[in-house]
Amino acid sequence: MIARQTWAIALNSFREAVRDRVLYNLIAFVLILIASALLFGQISIGIQKTILINIGLSSISVFGLFIAIFLGIGLVYKEIEKRSLYTLLSKPIRRWQFIAGKFLGLNITLLVNTALMSVGLWAALYYLTHQFAPEDVHIWTAIYFILLQFSLVTAVCLFFSCVSTPVLSAVFTILVYIIGSFSSDIRSFGELTESAGMKTATMILYYALPHFDNFNIASRVSHGFPVEARLILLNTVYTIVYACALVILSARIFSSKDLK
Repeated sequence: MIARQTWAIALNSFREAVRDRVLYNLIAFVLILIASALLFGQISIGIQKTILINIGLSSISVFGLFIAIFLGIGLVYKEIEKRSLYTLLSKPIRRWQFIAGKFLGLNITLLVNTALMSVGLWAALYYLTHQFAPEDVHIWTAIYFILLQFSLVTAVCLFFSCVSTPVLSAVFTILVYIIGSFSSDIRSFGELTESAGMKTATMILYYALPHFDNFNIASRVSHGFPVEARLILLNTVYTIVYACALVILSARIFSSKDLK
């Protein structure tokens, strides 16, 4: 019963995303890929393929992050603003189910969006090379890592949407993403500084914020290099633990909110 209610909220969130026309970014994505394949038509096939894969994966990441932030910041606030939340919670639905359902719904939206954009990437790749090489399979690992990254961003958005307004939620999420993309550099900077306070601050940032830099392997797979199974496992476990912790924290905060 509980799982069915949560799943119903997730599917409703997905339908709302489709009605918001967020999936129309696929048109822009396909145009970018086609333009890339034609623009570099005079370059040697090896370089052209590398550029196309990098542009394709980067486009998937950028469009997906935009959707995650654009929809994520209003997951809770929009329902309160429209007062539809009160009708929903008047039914036998717990607040944590609402949070979990919203998280799953946005992840489903991102999964569908990413799957369709991936089809565009593979179609452009085949148009360019007229065949698929064995090393191209590693592109799927990069796409999987992008999905893990989306899940983390969704969890961050959900957390901030429970404690702040949409505008501030967007700002905070973008800041977390930017800082998390340079987490290793921040840690290295802290180790080089002579200030104990700076070292402590950088270490807190390093361990508290999500390590988005661990998911960026586009350059590696575009050159046909494989990804270690250990990294795949670590990134998967890290995403599950971190995202679940943020969703649980968000549910606790939302459950203690006075919605009157």
